[in-house]
Amino acid sequence: MAFVNEDNITDLAVERWATAHSPRLAELMTTLVRYLHAYTREVRITEDEWTAAIEWLTELGKISTDKRQEVILASDVLGLSMLVVQLNNRFSPEATPATVLGPFHIDGSPAAPYGFDMSDGIPGTPLYLTGTVTDPQGKPVPNAVLDVWQADAEGTYESQLSEIDEARLRAKYQTREDGTYCIRTIAPLGYTIPMDGPVGDLIRTTDISCYRPAHIHFLIEEPGYEKLITHLFQQGSDYLDSDVVFGVKDALILPFTERPAGPTPDGGTLDRTYLHGEYDFVLQPEGS
Repeated sequence: MAFVNEDNITDLAVERWATAHSPRLAELMTTLVRYLHAYTREVRITEDEWTAAIEWLTELGKISTDKRQEVILASDVLGLSMLVVQLNNRFSPEATPATVLGPFHIDGSPAAPYGFDMSDGIPGTPLYLTGTVTDPQGKPVPNAVLDVWQADAEGTYESQLSEIDEARLRAKYQTREDGTYCIRTIAPLGYTIPMDGPVGDLIRTTDISCYRPAHIHFLIEEPGYEKLITHLFQQGSDYLDSDVVFGVKDALILPFTERPAGPTPDGGTLDRTYLHGEYDFVLQPEGS
């Protein structure tokens, strides 16, 4: 029988986790144990530091809800979320690049018709987003679902407002037969990530910027194509080069052009100036 000492603890732990019934789980856990033990040895974690880390992880769970995912936020600011995205979404150069989901996505957004105003009277500068969803050869993708969500003109998401119990600045649009879409909303604002939890506590111990540039989230799905989770970023927004969650890519930056009062992209009219962004999404076919 092998008793535990500093030299054999890693091998003993790896041996135990190698008994996982799933070969993939065995691989994940034995590799994790090796790296965790190697990290602990390299930095020589003290017992006080170990306790502080356990307490921090515990707080991540306590503050998380069905509308606020502090664990995802922690993964985001560590760059882990974006690394996982990069490894698992190696699309062709023609396809729209993926980026992080973020901690504020809410399932069950209401269906919205072409040109629907998902801001529903919330103050802000009107913004229309139009374009197409196609495959890499330019073939339109009809009926693709665009799950869209964003912060308001104050940089606040629905999930950060405890008094809100209905969909706010989120909706599911669908492309028409020619692959076109039209979204009406308000211009988003760059914002700070939530700083009232354990992630914020950690960020404050560094010189890391806690801000994200102005953006709108998209989750686009259609059978036969890879799911696309991405953002559109406003050109000229602050923090494009220091996004706290590492989510910005050049191909996702577009201008929001000011338009005069009058005809709007959805076929209506508006009695005030508004912004218009045009973007064509390209989906990666499954298995390609």
